Amino acid sequence: MFQALPRIGRRRALFGSAAAFAVVGLLLWWLLPLGEESPGGSITFSTGTPTGVYQKYGVLLQGAIAKDMPRLDVRLKNSDGSQENVRRVATGQADFTIAAADAVETYLLEDKPGAGRLRGCARLYDDYVHLVVPRSSSVRSVADLRGRKVAVGPDGSGVRLIAEHVLQAAGLDPKKDIKPSSDGIGTMPDLLEHHRIDAFFWSGGLPTSAVQKLSDDFAIRLVPIGSDLVAKLHAQGGASRYYRAAVMPADAYPAAQQGGSVQTLAVANFLITREDSDPRLTEELTRTVINSRDRIGSQVHAAQLVDLRTAIYTDPLPLHEGARRYYRSVKP
Repeated sequence: MFQALPRIGRRRALFGSAAAFAVVGLLLWWLLPLGEESPGGSITFSTGTPTGVYQKYGVLLQGAIAKDMPRLDVRLKNSDGSQENVRRVATGQADFTIAAADAVETYLLEDKPGAGRLRGCARLYDDYVHLVVPRSSSVRSVADLRGRKVAVGPDGSGVRLIAEHVLQAAGLDPKKDIKPSSDGIGTMPDLLEHHRIDAFFWSGGLPTSAVQKLSDDFAIRLVPIGSDLVAKLHAQGGASRYYRAAVMPADAYPAAQQGGSVQTLAVANFLITREDSDPRLTEELTRTVINSRDRIGSQVHAAQLVDLRTAIYTDPLPLHEGARRYYRSVKP
């Protein structure tokens, strides 16, 4: 009897050790997916102009990807904006990018090279249309731009696309009724400050650093784009259906807005790729985009609006299979 007790104790100890090892094994399996390395190789991410939100977002996302997928080399490539970004991805010059919905729709409607291969990964945040003038300017509406020199953005930019649609909705011919300049956000502020242009259009997340800096250095005003123009834009059909009425909050550019909000337009931005992108890579990159929202949003305020509940809506593009896998994996 006295000898049985130690045997029972040893047996219990063995069972206890086995159970402990099983628990540890399950924890390791859950925390560390053994035998499954993070995606490797290299990708090209097309961003935007050096002083725009796309570029800043791209740099911060590159850092987040480096933590989540250390074997993946992400090369950033500047661009003139959405239209160029869409073309680069569709034709294989870039693997991922950010682009506005109207630029994507325009590319699809015109059936440009590779249009059918484009896929969405996530709806990110909205771009807001800015029409910036000196505070002393007599321009109070888009129609008041007639006969003035206006920077409308480079040919490959999303802002050029929006500016032309807005001008047409206001009854102006973008080529005849204004004096158009192809300058981008890198040079627009300086040109306005030195009175070499009368106004400029910009479309970007809030706040855009170049506009913020200009508002701190020079007295500017944001011209409202009213709901009457939104109705006329929607009547144009095509890509214009992706514009919606929005309000630029009073704290977007405090020095320029002086406590007042501004009526304007907004258009959604998407993370996009091609149909042939690796599904697992696309799944993990989409995961990083969603999970890094707060980290990136602390420096790019627009990124705070990335929302898992709406990220899946990438119309007019179908979701990439890898992105679809991600959303299924996090579905409650």
